[in-house]
Amino acid sequence: MDQSKLARWLKAAIIVIGLCLAVIYFAVIPTMGRSLADAYPEFAHCFWPWVVFIWITAAPVYAALIFCWRIASGIGRDQSFTHQNAENCKWISNLAILDSAYFFVGNIVLLFMNMNHPGIILASLLVVFAGAAIAIAFAALSNLVSRAAALQEQSDLTI
Repeated sequence: MDQSKLARWLKAAIIVIGLCLAVIYFAVIPTMGRSLADAYPEFAHCFWPWVVFIWITAAPVYAALIFCWRIASGIGRDQSFTHQNAENCKWISNLAILDSAYFFVGNIVLLFMNMNHPGIILASLLVVFAGAAIAIAFAALSNLVSRAAALQEQSDLTI
């Protein structure tokens, strides 16, 4: 598969992921929250704080998708191993750890505000660990791409 075809596939995947996340963030979650608020009226006051809390987590996710788009564009130009792609991977790593930390702290705050349940905190740890794993993977990828870019620059100078 050539670089431009790979870049098109990556961009298509990024678009599909972005659309799926939009449906989840802005249709599924509010609908589920509204049905829970209707089923348990004593928790109806928690609906908007939780929806806004979840919507805020969407910002770093979409920012990471923008950085993924930039990486795919670089791949399409046959510039896979560049310092810019390494920097984009580093940004994705930072966004993932920021979003994971926000999600964890937000859950704790909502717990102290009596708008959360300890079982939800335990379940949210899966999301936090997934975000941490993504952050670690992209940090390692950033380091590897940076080293490959340095080797490629060195190789280009010797030819």
